[in-house]
Amino acid sequence: MGKLAFLGLGVMGYPMAGHLASKGYELCVYNRTTTKAQAWADEHGGNFAPTPREAVAGAEMVFCCVGNDDDLRAVCLGDDGAFAGMAEGSLFIDHTTVSEVVTKELHAIAVQSGIGFIDAPVSGGQAGAENGVLSVMCGGAQADYDRAEHAIDAFSSICRRIGESGDGQKAKMCNQIAIAGLVQGLSEALHFADKAGLDGRAIVEVISKGAAGSWQMVNRHETMLDDHFDHGFAVDWMRKDLGICLDAADENGASLPVTALVDQFYKDVQKMGGGRWDTSSLFKRLQKL
Repeated sequence: MGKLAFLGLGVMGYPMAGHLASKGYELCVYNRTTTKAQAWADEHGGNFAPTPREAVAGAEMVFCCVGNDDDLRAVCLGDDGAFAGMAEGSLFIDHTTVSEVVTKELHAIAVQSGIGFIDAPVSGGQAGAENGVLSVMCGGAQADYDRAEHAIDAFSSICRRIGESGDGQKAKMCNQIAIAGLVQGLSEALHFADKAGLDGRAIVEVISKGAAGSWQMVNRHETMLDDHFDHGFAVDWMRKDLGICLDAADENGASLPVTALVDQFYKDVQKMGGGRWDTSSLFKRLQKL
């Protein structure tokens, strides 16, 4: 097994890198907060470095999972960036959810330097990362994908190449568009049940076995009814993602009326002080109306 590097050790990257280490890969990690990188290395037996450039030295594949477009540019570019330290023929695999624009920009820069580049955003949240069962949707050259697929298997239940550079990010947009409507629908159903004097848990037990069933319903209705909203993906990040979706829709002409509306509902949740609540907090918004 060749040497790998992992850049970004947040709630997703930390366990993802851990799964790679558990499969026997030699890893060097980087995180903006160095103490977290050191903690990861202490836990998993790998190495850490103070800059992306030093972390990727000698790595055949570099994995990345950071916050947004600017964060991704920061770890890739510049004198201390990953691209400055990656060898020709190595491969950069980006799991960050970012815009298609920055993906194509960095893909072009990487290719000019002889570096492969795969956009590979993930779905499944913190629990999916911790349990190694993420869904991974990839864009890039088939040969690059073929090289990356086996390593990605360490933390995924499914991994598919969707198409060329940027197509992985487009697939993630589809994912977030679908989730936005699902969570709002579930929130309204539970809200209606409460107002109608019904037992929300009993309602979900019945309807989850039929056409209304969804992952969100099965995994989030209990915590929503218990007024717990600290489970996974935060509202602030969801608004970032939905903004990417809506910007892309402006470019390609797609009509996303429900997505635009739910984005504004999440804005309401932020105004309630819920920016760090998880996305199921749309239910809490309805309770406050």
